[in-house]
Amino acid sequence: MSTQTAILARGPWDPDQVEARWSQEQFDPGAERTAAADEAIAALRDRGSPSHDGVAARLAGHRVEGDRLLMDIQPTRWALRLVEGDASESMAAMCLTRDTQGRWLAGRRAAWVASWPSRWALGAGGAVDPFESPVETLTRELREEWSVEAERVQVEALVRLPHNLVMFIGQAWLPDGAEVVPDDEHDEWAWWPADPEDWPAEADEPLKLVARMLG
Repeated sequence: MSTQTAILARGPWDPDQVEARWSQEQFDPGAERTAAADEAIAALRDRGSPSHDGVAARLAGHRVEGDRLLMDIQPTRWALRLVEGDASESMAAMCLTRDTQGRWLAGRRAAWVASWPSRWALGAGGAVDPFESPVETLTRELREEWSVEAERVQVEALVRLPHNLVMFIGQAWLPDGAEVVPDDEHDEWAWWPADPEDWPAEADEPLKLVARMLG
């Protein structure tokens, strides 16, 4: 298992340059990881967090052809992303969000949520729904978490984290005058300055690294 974050593919790409091809066959993680996923869901219930286990997406393969990003995706159990040390290439989308001044939308995730509780995150993010394009996930999560529509979206990178969770990273720009309204998954939010070096102390280094890569 790698201990490093790996950039699998680097854009940018326009949304119409990204193709996701879904398999009908669901991923079989084997008995050991299935049991680990069961334990992870039980641990969420024990701490009072909603445990919406179900079907999500797994990256089965990808390639870059010319100016296009092609991804092979298969259905997988959502809870596999919770397995410590190996998320089985489960996919999540991250929609980094900026205003017309270049500022970054940041929110602190509520203590009850399943992923990154009580931590600050950039923009919106979440699991790729069954047979959904990850590009659609970016804008859907932005609507669901912040009740706002993007003026422009760009796909930036495909990244694998050390525990084998694959992040589909995009960047969205909001129209002038857009007003964001956070959902109940956030208990605090802010606009952080355009320059990550000016961010507040709660902005941890991994967030700054992402912003520097894209800024």
